[in-house]
Amino acid sequence: MFGFKSATLAVWILSLLATSHAHTVMTTLFVDGVNQGDGVCIRMNKNGSTSNFFVSPVSSKDVACGIDGEIGVARVCPAKASSILTFEFREHPDNVSSAPLDPSHKGPAAVYLKKVDSAIASNNAAGDGWFKIGESVYDETSDTWGTTKMIENNGHISVQIPEDIEGGYYLARTELLALHAASSNPPNPQFFVGCAQLFIQSNGTAKPSTVRIDEGTYNLSMPGLTYNIWEKPLSLPYPMVGPTVYRAGSGASSSATAPSAASVTAVSSTAPATVTQVVTPLPTTSASSSQQNVGSCGVVIAEEIEKRDTLVQTEGLKPEGCIFVNGNWCGFEVPSYTDQDSCWASSNNCWAQSDDCWNKTQPTGYNLCPIWQAKCREISNGCENGTWTGPSHQGEDMTPSWPSLRGELKIFN
Repeated sequence: MFGFKSATLAVWILSLLATSHAHTVMTTLFVDGVNQGDGVCIRMNKNGSTSNFFVSPVSSKDVACGIDGEIGVARVCPAKASSILTFEFREHPDNVSSAPLDPSHKGPAAVYLKKVDSAIASNNAAGDGWFKIGESVYDETSDTWGTTKMIENNGHISVQIPEDIEGGYYLARTELLALHAASSNPPNPQFFVGCAQLFIQSNGTAKPSTVRIDEGTYNLSMPGLTYNIWEKPLSLPYPMVGPTVYRAGSGASSSATAPSAASVTAVSSTAPATVTQVVTPLPTTSASSSQQNVGSCGVVIAEEIEKRDTLVQTEGLKPEGCIFVNGNWCGFEVPSYTDQDSCWASSNNCWAQSDDCWNKTQPTGYNLCPIWQAKCREISNGCENGTWTGPSHQGEDMTPSWPSLRGELKIFN
C-alpha cells in the first residue's frame, strides 16, 4: 500500500517507451552557465508519449509554448539583464545523455521573450507581447542550419538577454523549425517549441516592439514553411519567419557592459541559482518632475520609474523546507518519529508525497521519483523491523547534482 498504484506505473512505462519516436523537447535551462535543474521553470507537455512531438497543425495555438504550454508551473528562474540563457534539447527528456535531434531535421532556430504580469499564471502564452532576442538561420559559409549548430553543440543554444529591457517576469520561448519535410506534398514543417519562466532583474526601460504568436500566426502560405532544403543550389536567403531580432539600444539604462560568452564559466549546481531579490533602484525623481530622459531609449514616465524602484521576485521561489527537487515539484521532510505509530504516520506521509511526485512529474523526471520512493521504502522497512526513530539524514537535501553544461557557452547565431 506504500507504492504508487500499478496503473500509474503502467502509464509511466508506456509513456517512457513512447518517447522513443524521437523528435526533441527543450528540457533544461542554464543561467550564465548554471544548470537550474531538469524541468525546473519549464512548461512542458506532461504526456510522455507526445512530449517530444512537434506542434500540429502549424496554425495551432500551441505554437506559442507547445502542448500544455498555457499551464503555468510552480518555479520561476532568476536571471539578470545581459545574462546568458542556455537551453538544452533532448530526444528523450529523462535521459541526460540523449541525442538532441535527428540530424536530418534541418532548419532555423530562434528564441523569444514575452513580458508577463505573472510567470506562474496560466493562459498567458498565446497572444501579443513576443519579441525575438536571437536566431540562427542558415550559415552559407559552413552550409549549416541553426538546428545543426544546436546538435553540434551537444543540444545547446545560447542567447543573451538584452541589457536594456524592463525587469520583471517573462516567458522565454524556444523555436526549432525542422524543414526536412516542408516541401513534401502535403507540406509538413515541424515546429518544436517550449517555454521557460523567468524573473529578469533589470533597471532597463526599453519596451521592444512585439508580435502576436497565437492560433493562425503560422500557415502553409508562408514561404519559410514550405522551403525546400534539399534543392541544389538553395534558394537564398531563406525567408525567416517572425520579426527581426531585437538588439539592445545604445541608450540602455544601465552602463554596465554585457559579459561576453567567453567570460562566463560553466559550473554545476546542486540547487537553483541564488535569488538576489531586490534590484538596485533607479535614480528617484521629484514629484514635480513629469518625465525623465533615458538616453536614446526615449522618455520614461516618472510614475513608471517609481514602480520599478524596488523590483522583487515574489513568486516561483524554491519553497522553504524543500529537500528534493524534481522539475517544479518539491518533496518535504516527513515528521520525526519516536514510536511505532508515529513511524507509520511518517511512512504514510512519505508515500503520499511519492504518489504526488509520480502524478505531477514532467517527462524529465521519470527517473527521479524513484529516489524519493527509496526514502519511503527505508522508512517503511524500519517501521516493520522496529527501527522507530527517524527519519535518517533528517532535513538533508536529496536533490541530485545537476550536470555541467556539455556544450560550449557561446551566443546563439
